[in-house]
Amino acid sequence: MPRLVPLELIRNIGIIAHIDAGKTTTTERVLYHTGRTYKLGEVDDGTAKMDWMEQEKERGITITAAATTCYWQDHRINIIDTPGHVDFTAEVERSLRVLDGGIVVLDAVAGVEPQSETVWRQADRYGVPRICFVNKMDRVGADFYRTVEMISERLSATALPIQLPLGSEASFEGVVDLIEEKAWVFTGELTEEPVEKDIPQEYEEASSRYREEMVERLAENDDQIMTLYLEGGEVSASELKSALRRATIANKVVPVLCGSALRNKGIQPLLDSVIDYLPSPAEVPSVVGIDPKTGKEISRSSSEGFPFSALAFKVVSDPFVGRLVYFRVYSGKVEARAQVYNSRREHRERIGRLLRMHANTREEVDRVEAGDIAAALGLKNTFTGDTLCNPNALIILEAISFPEPVI
Repeated sequence: MPRLVPLELIRNIGIIAHIDAGKTTTTERVLYHTGRTYKLGEVDDGTAKMDWMEQEKERGITITAAATTCYWQDHRINIIDTPGHVDFTAEVERSLRVLDGGIVVLDAVAGVEPQSETVWRQADRYGVPRICFVNKMDRVGADFYRTVEMISERLSATALPIQLPLGSEASFEGVVDLIEEKAWVFTGELTEEPVEKDIPQEYEEASSRYREEMVERLAENDDQIMTLYLEGGEVSASELKSALRRATIANKVVPVLCGSALRNKGIQPLLDSVIDYLPSPAEVPSVVGIDPKTGKEISRSSSEGFPFSALAFKVVSDPFVGRLVYFRVYSGKVEARAQVYNSRREHRERIGRLLRMHANTREEVDRVEAGDIAAALGLKNTFTGDTLCNPNALIILEAISFPEPVI
């Protein structure tokens, strides 16, 4: 049977950040614009779809990582919205272990904060390519350029602005797209599309300077751009996008975008950037594990033909359906009611129902394939960090390491 969604059209991303940078608000806007939800949820009102626990609604914070799936430009985006508080850092750790890309949300006023550094190091540990979204550009004291400097200094990353803000604080109205060399103006109304305009005259000098700097940075990391740059030729938008994608996936640069999630400004270009610059499961290195019989390293690619292997990254007790095991499929496919082998515990398990999660609501599916994130019922002896695989092709994937508790 053919794949339901081609592998190259899948993105597995996490939204990670310091406390109150606007992760869940950004996720809620993404879900609305992709048509996943029809009513906008707000964190402050306790109506956010992704913050579904009573404790989360009361406090207006994220406690548990919530998974969801949405579609944008024919691509399927699996999103995990993670907590910001250091107390729940295990939720970030377990999520980054199974993701292919990340959106790091930063507060335009505070810039890079302590927990921003922690989640950045976690993403570094798992080699997760990421893009930065400088949020809250409408707040008093918002400074996009200072935040970009802080990314370079504090996170030791090659921050590459691919947008510049049009105004800031109360006058923030849109962004300058440095790659396409045009401006997008947002009205702030949910139902209205961004309006394309020419770059305003007062921003022309800054945008040409930053675009030139972007081309130079990419030339340092990309031979094709280097050749064009040395020949003095004009670098087209499509060539820049391709080079930026290669550099981002190789973790050489970090594209930086800006906007205001609460005011519905900058979300559509952010979604476009997820598609344009973050990797599909086919573009990340093959997952490496150990053959339990020989102790030798073996790898599994997400391409067709490899036997089933998956990592359980979260176990929750659902009040309606019981024990749910979240897992990421790295290779092969598995169907509902199939028998699988837990290689870490040397135990056969039978998958009952397969579910695609949308926060705390569920959609039943018949099978899941390489690159998918799903949940299963019926796995009684599977715990976080366990490997599920084909009984005839055993592999143990690297488990998730959690920091020692303080108390």
